[in-house]
Amino acid sequence: MGSVKGCRWKILVAVKQVSSLEEDFEIRADGRDVEPDFLVRDLNEWDEYSLEEAVKIKEAGAEVEVVAVSVGPEVADEALRKCLAKGADRAIRVWEDAVAGSDSIAVARIVAAVARREKADLVFAGVQSSDHSFASTGTAIAGFLDWPHAAVVNQLAYVQGATRAEVRRELEGGVLQLMEVDCPAVFTIQLGINAPRYASLRSIKQAAAKPIETLCLGDIGLSSADAGEAGSLSRVRRMYVSAKGRAQMIDGTPAEQAARLAAIIKKFTGAGA
Repeated sequence: MGSVKGCRWKILVAVKQVSSLEEDFEIRADGRDVEPDFLVRDLNEWDEYSLEEAVKIKEAGAEVEVVAVSVGPEVADEALRKCLAKGADRAIRVWEDAVAGSDSIAVARIVAAVARREKADLVFAGVQSSDHSFASTGTAIAGFLDWPHAAVVNQLAYVQGATRAEVRRELEGGVLQLMEVDCPAVFTIQLGINAPRYASLRSIKQAAAKPIETLCLGDIGLSSADAGEAGSLSRVRRMYVSAKGRAQMIDGTPAEQAARLAAIIKKFTGAGA
């Protein structure tokens, strides 16, 4: 794979602070989300692998700067500091009130704008997030940048300044695909591509002292029309807890069980009425 020497390269890693539910929780008064006090937050698992892959490239001797970027309110700084403790050189967070309500496509538009501002050479993102699992942000970033991309990458060979990257990606049915991708490019990283490191106590303390650059939409050339519900292709109409179903054990011989099951189906479908 060809390369260009003598310059510092940049890998932008899109990360998300995901939320999981406590055992007991309440839906917000507007019915569109869970009350924040009932959420447990952490760095998205897939993003830990994409960050590790970027840091590995840097540690292989390349003149590479790893920049973690997240779209979210101030509470997302916790996830970004985790990235700094694990080897990211810088952290960027984009937020203003107009960003609230952004779906995965609007978030991708924002990350792509940051990539242009940073003049990134590669963009890494996790295959999906553990909370929404849309698996669309990474590929949408590539679309907004008009860059080549490969999704569900579980093996990556890339050196600083290379004009191409060699990747292996997962397809359906356990099929693996080997391919070369022209760079700059976007890769969505799959679990298991590496073994993410644990942050040492020293690196955690150092990360706590590092600045996190905060940007608004205007800083990256976007407006309120590009984010929030205005810039999204989907929105949450209502969130609710589904009604619990009922189950019963059917005893007897196989013939008796079959007859009982047929009677239950007829009752609930109205068949034969």
